[in-house]
Amino acid sequence: MKLEKRLQQGLRDLGLDLTVPAREQLLNFLGLLEKWNRTYNLTAVRDPEQMVPRHLLDSLTVLPYLQGPQVLDIGTGAGLPGIPLALARPDLEFTLLDSNAKKTRFVTQAVHELGLKNVVVVQERVEKFHPEKKFDTLIARAFASIPDMLAASRHLCAPRGRFLVMKGVFPQEELAAVTDGYRAEVKALHIPGLDAARHVVILAPTN
Repeated sequence: MKLEKRLQQGLRDLGLDLTVPAREQLLNFLGLLEKWNRTYNLTAVRDPEQMVPRHLLDSLTVLPYLQGPQVLDIGTGAGLPGIPLALARPDLEFTLLDSNAKKTRFVTQAVHELGLKNVVVVQERVEKFHPEKKFDTLIARAFASIPDMLAASRHLCAPRGRFLVMKGVFPQEELAAVTDGYRAEVKALHIPGLDAARHVVILAPTN
């Protein structure tokens, strides 16, 4: 009950109105993450109460910046931010990409247990991933530096697509190292219950 209240309050603070089933599924996902984490060490955050702001709310802060229909989560790890976003936006198609077999095993199981029909899980390195369709939004959370991420994944971006890079403190040096060819915008994010700097860098290719 405590987790449910914490999630509901956090969603209210973010101005997000999710359906009751979506909220229930977010907590179900948290339960799976906590259970698997005991054995597989998927995330350093152990306390479910801390997982609400650090994983669920943090992931959902980029919801207003998604464009679809095709969304790629680069280096999804334990399914973050991809699974929370897919639960919140069942109208979009999500591909969750990671090269780590242990993590993609968990994500595949979570997608199955949550009954998510709008998620595909792929175990592959991003630079070697060549799907038929390109992506309208490409998200990276704790994946790599911005220049390295762009170099590895630029081939996956649709003509009018864009990148959402989730960062902590304002990434001044990384942005300065981005060569021409991108229009950048940085938004400060506030995660309820988390006293830490968060930003999303929105990068749109200009050619």
